[in-house]
Amino acid sequence: MLKLPKLKVLSVFFLLLILPFGCSKDKEDEEFTITLRLSHVFNVNEELAKSIELVAERINNKTNGAVRVLTYPGAQIAAYKDGVEMVMRGAYFISVEDPSYIGDYVPEFTALVGPMLYNNFDEYMEIIKTPLVQDWVKKLEDKGIKVLSLQYIFGFRNLITDRVIITPEDLEGVKLRTPGSKLFIQTINTMGANATPLPWGETFSALQQGVVDGLEGSEFTNLGAKVYETGKKNVAFTNHFLGTCGIYISTEVWAKIPEKYQLIIAHEFEYEALQMISKLKSQHAQVIKDLQAKGVQFNEVDREAFEARTIHLFDGKLPGVTVEMYDQIQAELKKIRARSSQ
Repeated sequence: MLKLPKLKVLSVFFLLLILPFGCSKDKEDEEFTITLRLSHVFNVNEELAKSIELVAERINNKTNGAVRVLTYPGAQIAAYKDGVEMVMRGAYFISVEDPSYIGDYVPEFTALVGPMLYNNFDEYMEIIKTPLVQDWVKKLEDKGIKVLSLQYIFGFRNLITDRVIITPEDLEGVKLRTPGSKLFIQTINTMGANATPLPWGETFSALQQGVVDGLEGSEFTNLGAKVYETGKKNVAFTNHFLGTCGIYISTEVWAKIPEKYQLIIAHEFEYEALQMISKLKSQHAQVIKDLQAKGVQFNEVDREAFEARTIHLFDGKLPGVTVEMYDQIQAELKKIRARSSQ
């Protein structure tokens, strides 16, 4: 069978998105219709996937079908870097990805979700509201990407392997699956393991065949995607990343949508993100118990040792990321922590 080069496949997919599924806009908003494809990598049983389905359903209902959002979970179509590229190219497409992927265009977003920054969900929720981060959002819009949300949190990411990991030295020779983001690859390598970027769809076979020794992810992903069934039943609480996704659409496409529908779309994504965070906070303890019932064991780590290694990533080891960005983030977090302690 003829195998098209990746660039050609993306080009064909892009044409499919803009030709038959565009929008028609006459003088009256009532005649406006648009179909948007939305892609993400999450399993249908995970909370983020369920939340996105609710958003799509409500947008369709509240716009009386004028705005249709068709969802493609499990990376059925363009995801990760390819998904953000579709947005950049003006496709009728919504990308749901870790902010480090938009960091390819505005590096501050890579710094925003860098390793070992946050102690809890609320700190991140507060910092994305600050003028500092909102200025970065505006800078991204100048690049052609509209941010609909930055707060689809799905839990802290931890190391999932078949051994107990306490110090960076325990990761020597361990191959860990990561997404293809430079931030993830560099962080896992710096923590002491060997990062192996793989599409999510290839991860389970890679684990079973010994191509990789483990992966990193949240407890919610572990349970929802049944990662524990691969035999990797040790979880080290590194909390090295706060797992979060942003929702992105082309600014050109966004500008074509009547304001009354923009308000509905923005509200629904915002509302469901807050609902999802509330659910995760209330459900985390039970998810831990459910995983323990499946034989999963958890352990704490020497966090200071991991922090000492990963802080150097902010010193020019990630494209476009600077120590100044790290200092700005830490300054905002200091204010946030001071307020929360009052």
